[in-house]
Amino acid sequence: MQLWPGERYPMGATYDGTGTNFAIYSEVAEGVELCLFDEADTERRVALSEVDAFVWHGFAPGLEPGTRYGFRVHGPYDPGRGLRCDPSKLLLDPYATAIDGQVRWGPALYGYDPDDPGRRSGRDSAPYVPRSVVTNPYFDWGSDRPPRVPYHDTVIYEAHVKGLTARHPGIPERLRGTYAGLAHPVMIEYLRRLGVTAVELMPVHQFAHDERLVAAGLANYWGYNTIGFFAPHQQYAATNRLGQQVQEFRGMVKALHAAGIEVILDVVYNHTAEGDHRGPTLSLRGIDNSQYYRLRPDDPALYVDTTGCGNSLNAGSPHCLQLIMDSLRYWVREMHVDGFRFDLAATLARDFYEVDRLATFFEVAQQDPVVSMVKLIAEPWDLGPGGYQVGNFPPLWMEWNGKYRDTTRDLWRWQPATLAEFASRVCGSADLYQDDGRKPVASVNFVTCHDGFTLADLVSYDQKRNEANGEDNRDGENHNRSWNCGAEGPTGDPDILALRARQRRNLMATLLLSQGVPMIGHGDELGRTQRGNNNAYCQDSSLTWVDWEGADERMLEFTRRLIELRREHRVFHRRHFYTGRPVRRAAGTPIPDLEWFTFDGRLMTDDDWETDFGRSVALFLNGDGINERGSRGERYTDDSFLVFFNASEIPLEFVVPGQEYGDKWQVVIDTVDPVPAAEPDVVAPGARIPVRERSLMVLGRLVGPAAG
Repeated sequence: MQLWPGERYPMGATYDGTGTNFAIYSEVAEGVELCLFDEADTERRVALSEVDAFVWHGFAPGLEPGTRYGFRVHGPYDPGRGLRCDPSKLLLDPYATAIDGQVRWGPALYGYDPDDPGRRSGRDSAPYVPRSVVTNPYFDWGSDRPPRVPYHDTVIYEAHVKGLTARHPGIPERLRGTYAGLAHPVMIEYLRRLGVTAVELMPVHQFAHDERLVAAGLANYWGYNTIGFFAPHQQYAATNRLGQQVQEFRGMVKALHAAGIEVILDVVYNHTAEGDHRGPTLSLRGIDNSQYYRLRPDDPALYVDTTGCGNSLNAGSPHCLQLIMDSLRYWVREMHVDGFRFDLAATLARDFYEVDRLATFFEVAQQDPVVSMVKLIAEPWDLGPGGYQVGNFPPLWMEWNGKYRDTTRDLWRWQPATLAEFASRVCGSADLYQDDGRKPVASVNFVTCHDGFTLADLVSYDQKRNEANGEDNRDGENHNRSWNCGAEGPTGDPDILALRARQRRNLMATLLLSQGVPMIGHGDELGRTQRGNNNAYCQDSSLTWVDWEGADERMLEFTRRLIELRREHRVFHRRHFYTGRPVRRAAGTPIPDLEWFTFDGRLMTDDDWETDFGRSVALFLNGDGINERGSRGERYTDDSFLVFFNASEIPLEFVVPGQEYGDKWQVVIDTVDPVPAAEPDVVAPGARIPVRERSLMVLGRLVGPAAG
């Protein structure tokens, strides 16, 4: 095949209707070959003779979508200097928009001889490496528009494409576990009725299953092992047609958007599946190792590893940074996603070893006209020194609030000295975000996520049960901040089961009634269990898939009611932090926008906070104190609410505050009884309301004719 010179941009393989342009960056390459594979998998190599600004490129006239390809890079192989070019290794295109096949593990994948690591291997890796695929950029998006749900109205549902749909009886079997399964009307209707506004999908970039896991008969189920930053993971596609995963993914996004649901991707730009210096050569390592990875200055044969996965991407390199930004823009422009959650985001902020909130990546993201317009969520930590950075990301960013998770768990498992911090977390964590101009929505609140216990397991196990992972129960977190409610694991004791159910409702209610953006782990509203496994990253089985037929319908309905209450009342999802200043009302004494009371009706004092006061507290939320306007100038008003938290071991009688706070009140949420009364009692100021031990109750103020 004869190649025309083509263009150096865009990178990757670009089909324009007449042929395909190929472009790949490598500063160290001495030559680059394009490798094309026919239906019989016969390889044909063509040299890319054109090079501009270290980008090797060429145009193949007539070359159609569906063509499988790869690259071989000729150049220096000197690991001691960080150089690992090796033309015996077939390399995936870092910009491939589709990838066909999975990594087949074997000695040929490694640049060295496994029997003699000091000697170069030279074995051809083509039989073991997946193929990059040329795709058709066209898709009929019709009238698709991003929902653009305001941050303060957002409710996130963290989900796994396969785990959410693999066992759903209403989805055709051939579609279960796929993008098409998630787009099925049954699944769309479930999410819509639940009330969530966004699905945050665990990694869908093409990833590799680790050699160790494959040998053990396991899989990298979570997918945090990326090898293709532009390619939807092929195994989540319902069809095996080359490149079809791209169109199927787009169809899923389009269907979710039609229901008003945003799509946020959990992305892994901190490391790749190539691992450390002993890992395989699959793509970036063989293209330009020192540009794409952080190498140790004292020994460039080794990698800086702040991720625990063997390597760290070099976001400080212009070309690596371009790869990341091009990938993000691609998913927004071409795949219509609405945001990203960045795994181990502190790694992207590192200037060599130190975390720097003004790192180049964040400066570029801030200025980018595409990326800066979508939701950006940081997992604000990594495993390196100083890696825990909750509250320290730039103003554009939202953060997974690990302090919210820990404090909320501690309060409900009755740990000492948490009440004051709990109050801050429930009110949006102003101590973490207000000083740099951010708002409550900077805090993505969660109690559970994919990493750790499910909600049901959080109240059923004190200790992890990870033996199935094959690591002698050494993996996973040991300090779970969990409480089994009196028995470890499964039990038939009705009192313990009732307490566990109440604790799940306590945690869910706290989450959905807190200021900030709540995130629910998929299946927590259904009682999903992993039988005590708190690190199920390698369990692609019924252990991790949502059990729809065994769903806890009472918990599901309770969660729906909470989300509806949150949606209908802005007092639970304010745009701004509370001020504590009195609010002028049309009638009556000015009252602050929030107040904290002891259970017996006194305003909390400093001493009350410091003594934890029996693990119980009442919160008044003043609907008259919102004082906010919408984007079109509309003024928001709301009802007022009382929230009674009784995390103590004894039942208490909470006193309704004085008449200046409201004349009449009615119970709207009670975690003791998730089914609301048909006609709840109306109570007056000074009334004493029994609140069971370890329970939460919400009272709404009645106004107008209802208060009559």
